[in-house]
Amino acid sequence: DPRTLNLNEQHAYWINLYNSLTVQIVLDHYPVRSIREIKSGIFTPGPWGLPITKIAGRTLTLNNIEHDILRANWRDPRIHYALNCASLGCPDLAAQPYWGKHLDAQLDSAARSFINHPRGVFVKDGQVTVSKIYSWYADDFGNATPEAILTHLRQYANPALKAELDGDLTIKAYQYDWRLNEPGPEFSLSR
Repeated sequence: DPRTLNLNEQHAYWINLYNSLTVQIVLDHYPVRSIREIKSGIFTPGPWGLPITKIAGRTLTLNNIEHDILRANWRDPRIHYALNCASLGCPDLAAQPYWGKHLDAQLDSAARSFINHPRGVFVKDGQVTVSKIYSWYADDFGNATPEAILTHLRQYANPALKAELDGDLTIKAYQYDWRLNEPGPEFSLSR
C-alpha cells in the first residue's frame, strides 16, 4: 500500500508504476506501430482507460494514475518529463527507477533532457516548435499562456537553447510523434 510511504516515496512509486504498466501493456500487445493501436474502447485510441492494476483495493487505469493521483496530488509540471507513453515524442523512459530521496534531482534531470531535445523544443529562424505536451497540459506549465510555457522552458534549457529562447518569441507550432519508441525509428519533427 503506497500510503505507508512518505510523500516523495509515494510520488516515485506512482511514476514507476505508471511507466512499468505502460511497458507491460505494450509488450502484451506487441507488435504495434503505436500505443494508440491498443484501444480502451471502440472509439478510444490508446490503453489509458483500460483497468490495468489494483492498488490498495482500488482498480486503476493509466489515466487514474496520471490525472487522479500524480497530477492531482503533486501539481508538479516535471511529472510530464517522468511519465513515458512508449512514443517517440514522449520523454525518455528513465534508465533507473525514480527514488524518493533523489526525486527532485531526477525530475530536474528528466526536464532538462526532454527540453534540450528537438522532441521537446526546436527553434529555427526564431520560430519555436514545442511538444504537444505543452498544449495538452498548458495549465500545468504556468497560466496556460505561451509566455508561461517559454518561461518554464528557459528554466531547464542549456545555455545554447536558452539564448535561442531569449527575446520576444512566440510558439509557432506544437508537434508529437506517436510512433512506438522501439529500436529502429528515430524521432521526426514532421509528425
